[in-house]
Amino acid sequence: MSGLLPIDDALAGLLDGADPLETEFAPLADAAGRALAKPVKALRTQPPFDASAMDGYAVRAADVATVPSRLRVIGVAAAGKQFHGTVNAGEAVRIFTGAPVPGGADTIAIQENVSVLEDDAIEVFETVASGRHIRKRGLDFEEGETLLETGRVLDPAALSLAASANHPALPVVRKPLVAIIATGDELLPPGSAPGPDQIIASNGYGVSAIARQAGANVLDLGIAPDRVDAIGASIGRALDANADVIVTLGGASVGDHDLVHKALTEAGMDLGFWKIAMRPGKPLMFGRLGKTRCIGLPGNPVASLICCHIFLKPLLARLGGRAYRQPLEQAVLGAPMNENDLRQDYVRATIEQMPYGLVATPFAIQDSSMLRFLAKAGGLIVREPFARPARAGDPCRVMLLR
Repeated sequence: MSGLLPIDDALAGLLDGADPLETEFAPLADAAGRALAKPVKALRTQPPFDASAMDGYAVRAADVATVPSRLRVIGVAAAGKQFHGTVNAGEAVRIFTGAPVPGGADTIAIQENVSVLEDDAIEVFETVASGRHIRKRGLDFEEGETLLETGRVLDPAALSLAASANHPALPVVRKPLVAIIATGDELLPPGSAPGPDQIIASNGYGVSAIARQAGANVLDLGIAPDRVDAIGASIGRALDANADVIVTLGGASVGDHDLVHKALTEAGMDLGFWKIAMRPGKPLMFGRLGKTRCIGLPGNPVASLICCHIFLKPLLARLGGRAYRQPLEQAVLGAPMNENDLRQDYVRATIEQMPYGLVATPFAIQDSSMLRFLAKAGGLIVREPFARPARAGDPCRVMLLR
């Protein structure tokens, strides 16, 4: 593979065969953000009875066809405490929102249109049509009706609907498990005192955050030293944990010093591709180890995180049963840009909302080791291969980061 693989081809290969994982049941309290593996049907009817939509009095419409109308109050109906009698001619029942409408009554005279008299009597001074202010039985849904379809991501409204339909737990797609392996003798965890040839490991924290935001569970396997046996041991731990995706940090090229590739190959990985036509992120590696997908990220932290946005997020969405669309928007350039070569560029930029739309201004320095500008960037300007020089004010595409 001496050439550079186009991004679209790399993404297609990485997603090929990435079907939703198996089904499990999650309690409602733990189901937020998960994708439904099966349709959800109502286990009950809602509302289960004709219910008052307002505070007032349950009456017969015929008794208030002409006003003022004097009626005798024969009882009270509240939510959870229904009135068991029947409303006959000339009678009314004090009722509160959500309470079942008593038999015989067919409308609600709201309390603002009623005067309370002595001796359990009221006077209604506004006519009310039959059925007014009553929520009919089954207005929201009927028992057995399909309420949520397969693939629906469980947002707050969907969770409340499922709870209303009497589901304590829901069938959801299992969360993917991502095992992360950092490699390198030069790496130390944050809080360490690095020597003259050492650096602080940073990539894993951003990659873990992206994976969790994409709906995955994360297994952090720490930093493996630059030995094939040590890296292989970490790979073995990932496989023992049934990881769906193994993400390695650093050493993603296929060359004499790529111990990651050697360790994965010894474990049985079939290499899919390496070296893709993007900047930053050219030395991205992908392969399959049985059912486990292996992604070798570049060592430079900016390249590593940008590759996660482009490749890891859609993969985890697919495995988790969710649709995914890259957050691409139209903008105009806030500064000129040079022509591009054969690689697709993802250029860190500030994003400003103006009355006429988004303005994307690239940072002057785009070195892939510099996290500071990525942290400041609101998005990435996407520059197609062989793009011509562009001027400030020219249209562009941006991938929003936040």
